[in-house]
Order: sequence, then structure tokens, then C-alpha cells
Amino acid sequence: MIVKYLLAALVAGLFSGALMTAAQEARVIPLILHAEEFEGGDEEPAAPGAEARPDASHEHSALGIGAALSEVAAYLSPISVAHAHEGEHEDGGIMFGMSRFSGTLLANLVTGAGFALLLAGVSLVTGNAITVANGALWGAAGWLAVHLLPAIGLPPELPGFPAAELGDRQAWWIATVVLSAVGLYLLILKDGIAAKVAGVVLIAAPQVYGAPQPADIASNVPAVLGAEFAVAALATTLFFWIVLGLSLGFANEKIGVTRKIAAKAA
Repeated sequence: MIVKYLLAALVAGLFSGALMTAAQEARVIPLILHAEEFEGGDEEPAAPGAEARPDASHEHSALGIGAALSEVAAYLSPISVAHAHEGEHEDGGIMFGMSRFSGTLLANLVTGAGFALLLAGVSLVTGNAITVANGALWGAAGWLAVHLLPAIGLPPELPGFPAAELGDRQAWWIATVVLSAVGLYLLILKDGIAAKVAGVVLIAAPQVYGAPQPADIASNVPAVLGAEFAVAALATTLFFWIVLGLSLGFANEKIGVTRKIAAKAA
């Protein structure tokens, strides 16, 4: 059963990652390219739709939420489509000669499979099967923990936007995701008022503490473009997680895993 379950999760993750790439190409990548035109400060921005400068370099946030785990993690994230451009070739290559699209697709497939395995693991450990009926709820919970709640303090940021120290953002983002995930588990899957209160406290704790912020918030990138990017990034990640939850639930029901998980939990 475990092998079939993991295979189902991998298929669901790859499928979701492929669809996520299409969503990013339609809604997020154009905003990143536009923002790159404003980098450099002293130079006039190119007209919308012009090619981004190949020598532009900047720091981006992992998972599209403004808190990169590292430059490599940012590159391998299905959410952070703003890749590091240091060493980018004139023909548009990003890493190992890959184009922006192929790099994004590869990153989405890898991390989509990783998130699917993580979601499947939580389902097995807690004894709550993921089905088509509740798949969207599982996906929404993942989106809340990994994207929306951390984005309250560290919203998705475009190239050229100021940011606090990378290490500080890493620590805050990791803590927020972990605490938010545990808090949602207590709120949704555990009974008792004590569990509910503890869940609320864990979710609120990193927000009360506050995310690290840059000392200087000046930027050449228009604020309206940053707001549009934040909305687009969160919307596409929500699409990714909903598709992931539904596709994983569908795959589970096809191979009959959901009944075995429910029987084991009982």
C-alpha cells in the first residue's frame, strides 16, 4: 500500500507542477520581467514587454513569499519564479544552459512532487485520508501554512524590492511555516478547547513577533506593480495547492488507498 500511495503522490505532484508552470507563465513571469526593467536605478526602464537585461542580478525569496531558504532553494521552488540571474547567458540560460521556462518547469516538477509526498506523509501519520471530497481542503491548508500566513509578514517580492537580511528572513519564514502547520493541525484535526486555543496561539505567535524588515524601503519598482505581483503569486500558489489536493485525492481513490487509511485509523 505504501508504495502505491507514494507513487500516487508523485504523479499528483508532477501533474500539479506542470499546471503551475502554465499559471506562472501566464500571470507571474510577465510581472517579473517588467520589474527587471526598473533595476539599475540610474537607467530609464525599458518599454513594457522588452527583453530583460541578461546581466541583472538580485536576491529573491523562496516559494514566492519573500523569505528565501537559499539561492538554490529559491531556484528549486514552484512558487518563487524570480530566478537568480547571476551568470545568466545572453541566450536566456539560467542554470546549466536551461532557459527560464525549462528551469521553471523542472523546479515545479521537483518541488510539486516534494509537496505531494509531504502532504501524503501527513495524511498517513494522522490517519486522515485525502479524497476528492476533501482534497481541496487539504490543499487550502497547505497554502495557508506555506504561503498566505508567512506572506502576512513577508509578502511575495519582485526583483529590485528592498529586503531584510537573508538569514533573518530564512529563520522567520521557517518558524512561521512550522508553527502555522502545527497550529492548523490542532485547529482542524484535534478535538478539545485546549487544542484549539493552542492552535490559534501557534499561528499568531510569529505574526506577533514580527517579520524582519529592511531599514530602507526605497525602490525603483512601482508599488502598484509589487502589489499586483503579490496578488498574482498568492493566487497561482492557491491554484497549485488546490490542484495538488484534488489530484492526490483522485489518485488515492483510484488505487483504493483511502479505504485502507480510514480502516487503519479506525
